[in-house]
Amino acid sequence: MIRILFNKFKKLDMAILFILILLMIGSFFIIRSAIHGEARYDNYDYKTLIFYGAGFFVAILTVLFDYRLLLKTWYISYGIGIVLLVAVYFFAPPINNARSWFELPGGLLFQPAELMKILLIIALAYWIGRREGSPLLFTSDLLPIALVALLPFMLVMIQPDLGNAIIYLVILLGMLWIGNVKYSHVLIGLVTIIAMLMLFVSLFETYNAEIKTYLQEKDKTHWYQRINTFIHPDTATNDEKHQSRNAMIAIGSGGLAGDGYLQGDSKNGRFIPYPYSDSIFVVIGEEFGFQGAALLLLLYFLLIYRMIIISFQCYDMRGSFIIIGIASMFVFQIFQNIGMMIGIMPITGITLPFVSYGGTSLLINMICIGIVFSIRAHQVKPEGA
Repeated sequence: MIRILFNKFKKLDMAILFILILLMIGSFFIIRSAIHGEARYDNYDYKTLIFYGAGFFVAILTVLFDYRLLLKTWYISYGIGIVLLVAVYFFAPPINNARSWFELPGGLLFQPAELMKILLIIALAYWIGRREGSPLLFTSDLLPIALVALLPFMLVMIQPDLGNAIIYLVILLGMLWIGNVKYSHVLIGLVTIIAMLMLFVSLFETYNAEIKTYLQEKDKTHWYQRINTFIHPDTATNDEKHQSRNAMIAIGSGGLAGDGYLQGDSKNGRFIPYPYSDSIFVVIGEEFGFQGAALLLLLYFLLIYRMIIISFQCYDMRGSFIIIGIASMFVFQIFQNIGMMIGIMPITGITLPFVSYGGTSLLINMICIGIVFSIRAHQVKPEGA
């Protein structure tokens, strides 16, 4: 028994563990800088270390858990996730104009939309894996797969949480691509997406005043501001461009080497909101400059690279699908978070993986890494392979 456990732990990817340790150290110091001088956010840096400690424990312990059991019971975990998404809408208190978090004892917050990411990946891996690498059929495969993803997408949209809802679609697209979707179906999907985006922009411009009035009545003016700033950056008001404009100014002021640790001026909440969470890349760009941002991107690249290598080494196709789903999620979150800070993506509430403050998102991300470890540890070479 001890030998079996030792063999499982021996298959931990040490490169990924080392990268995560570096991200943990960086996250601690960056969050400390982001909350510097803000008493109301006191101890967020040390809480991050606690979350990381719990995350490492869970990730390493997950190696002993056979990920194939998750695939066999996908409908149970997926159903629990859907129930939580419904419950949070009715029973969670409104925070930042959204019903997305359950309040737990000790002042902790739990966001079911974060948990649903990995539950969706497992469900999609099961459905796509049924074809065992054969091209996906439209009626028997693509339609039920799309429904599995669209149900949580709609539930999260009405919270409203646009950022996490979009991540569900990105996970779906990434896993369909690796799941051998037909090019004709890809073309149909692209045409449909482009047509829907064009229709959305057209309706937004045609009924701009009505949409603005309606969202103001629903106390969701920030939705209008974010969309209007992205579609009409030149005509948006100063209030609407406040966050994106100030973020670009702060990042640009960092230059090549940055202003120095704890020396950034953007951390005042009136200049950049949530500098310890959604806007933490602004702190990195301002205080560490291009060099610090490039180092962070290099760590992300190495993390994704190692995950893809592990997926290539899988004998079980569904294990590969899970890893690609997780990698797709991480890549989009990184691109979206940084992109919205430099003005190439609309503002959403997506955090920077492994760096931003946030207990639920960090723990879910670490569980995802643990599942990657489990997939690597439980690969069995087929006979004759």
